[in-house]
Order: sequence, then C-alpha cells, then structure tokens
Amino acid sequence: MASLSASSLILFIAAIGIAAGVSGVMVDSIGGISESITTHGDSVEEQLETDITIISDTGSDAIYDGTNDTVTVLVKNTGARPLPTDPDLVDVVFDGEYVVPSSTTIDVVSTNTDTWKEGEVIELVIDLDASLDAGEHRATVIVDGDEEVLRFYV
Repeated sequence: MASLSASSLILFIAAIGIAAGVSGVMVDSIGGISESITTHGDSVEEQLETDITIISDTGSDAIYDGTNDTVTVLVKNTGARPLPTDPDLVDVVFDGEYVVPSSTTIDVVSTNTDTWKEGEVIELVIDLDASLDAGEHRATVIVDGDEEVLRFYV
C-alpha cells in the first residue's frame, strides 16, 4: 500500500510540474498575441479614421493646364483626423506611373498652414514631363492607405 501512495505522489508531482510548464508557455504566448493585436488594432484604427475624397470637377478645364503641363487635383479630408501634407507622405500615380514627390506640390486651400485638418481641401499639383495626349487620363491619390481615383478627359 505504501508503494501505491508513493507512485501516486510521484505522478501527482509530475502532473503539477507539467501543468506549471504548460501554463508558463501559454501565458507568454497569450502576452505576445495580445501585444500583436494591440499594435495591429492601432494601425487599423488609423486607417479607419483616414478618408479622402477627390472633389475636382472632371468636366472643368481647371484640371489640366496645357501651358505649364500640370494637373491640379482638389482633395478633401473627409476622415476623422488630420492628414500629412508632405509630398513624401502622399503617393500619387498618374496614368499608371508613380509620380516622384519632387514633382508634386501640396497646398491647403482654406488656410496657410501645413496641417490638413478634417473637412479641409488641398490643392495637389502634379508637374508632368510632357503634354498630355487627347483621351482619358487617371490620377490616383493615396494617403495613409486610403485611395481615390480621378478620371478625366483632355
């Protein structure tokens, strides 16, 4: 009978040791998962609060300036947070080609500040290398993951 109690005690101690080891690993894993969810959640929240809308009139002659070979796009911040106006942080694709930041100019229309607040409009001017051919053209503006496309005809 004593041998039965001793073997049960050994099995019980082994089970407690295994349970402690498994719980330690699980606590560490759950901590890592929780941190990952928090980081990803902040990123998703920022993207959800970002919203832009191109408000340029596609039937207007104000979009393309053939004299200076520029395209002007009016973009409104319809999101819930201020957005960057630095050309390095605003991606522009024109007719399927990436436009380098040095070929774009961004000005906040309603104020003279560099902050593009909620409800404000920016004037995005794209300097082109050459005149545009007649036909359809596309300007895509991407800010913090939100993308808007302007299609217009020359």
